[in-house]
Amino acid sequence: MSDLILYHYALSPFSEKIRTMLGYAGLSWQSVTVKEMPPRPELEALAGGYRKIPVAQNGADVFCDTRTIATEIARLAGKPELDLSQQPKEVQQFVEEVDLEVFLACVIFASGGGMLAKLIRNTSLWDALRFLKDRIDMGRKAKVKAITPALAKQRVQAHLKRLESLLVRDFLFGDTPCVADFSAYPSLWFVAEVANKPVLTPFPAVQAWMNRMRSFGHGKVTALQSDEALELAYCSEPRPLPDADAIPRRVSVAPTDYGRDPVTGSLCHAGEKCLILAHDHRRVGRVHLHFPRSGFQVQPTPPTQNSGD
Repeated sequence: MSDLILYHYALSPFSEKIRTMLGYAGLSWQSVTVKEMPPRPELEALAGGYRKIPVAQNGADVFCDTRTIATEIARLAGKPELDLSQQPKEVQQFVEEVDLEVFLACVIFASGGGMLAKLIRNTSLWDALRFLKDRIDMGRKAKVKAITPALAKQRVQAHLKRLESLLVRDFLFGDTPCVADFSAYPSLWFVAEVANKPVLTPFPAVQAWMNRMRSFGHGKVTALQSDEALELAYCSEPRPLPDADAIPRRVSVAPTDYGRDPVTGSLCHAGEKCLILAHDHRRVGRVHLHFPRSGFQVQPTPPTQNSGD
């Protein structure tokens, strides 16, 4: 079994992206199921309150955002096709579009009575209402503004037509999958399988591709309690930094699109592709939080704002 731990919940599209990627990579992994919305005490301790899901952990290294998680999976499995930074510009541009604009259009299009009913079945009426309020509040703070349901439907249809034209071979950019396939799959999974929208019928190539993606499964999964996962972080040391001579400085790091709640800590690496923040908490000791460089902003933070525990 690999040491990778995934914090996720069942209906999360980006969690499905990583779960399917783990199935393709053939990795065994450990699962910590978290609530659909904050507060998430385990992630307050481990990741400084980073609010997006999923989050991955490998010992005392914590990976925030699916791009850094995918890079870690690529490293563990020897699958460079899963590392966005190793892909051509065409693939990188495609992933940037589907991870933001297409994803938001799919979520808006999937919304409705059927989606609410499924959410209630998976949680409760009270939690479903709290979830909707949480997502509305998050949308108000987002840099990318929501579009109308009618425009979202048009955007999803245009995306499906584009995929149909791309799928001249088994996968979007060739005979084997790459990070682009795992980025495009979960939004359509959310629309077609979670919300049960019959959108795939006119697109036979997309249907066949969805079946191929689904066939990867999720790999070998073992359930893990959050307390056990935090104890593993506490008993571990972060891996060596790429530039050990860097002088840490107190900063906050936050996404630039949505879910923009900042995480504070000591910036101990600022590379071309990755930011690493040292975070301390009594339940986990010192951990290193990994963020992509792209899509995240860094702001200086006065030392007196350190919350430590």
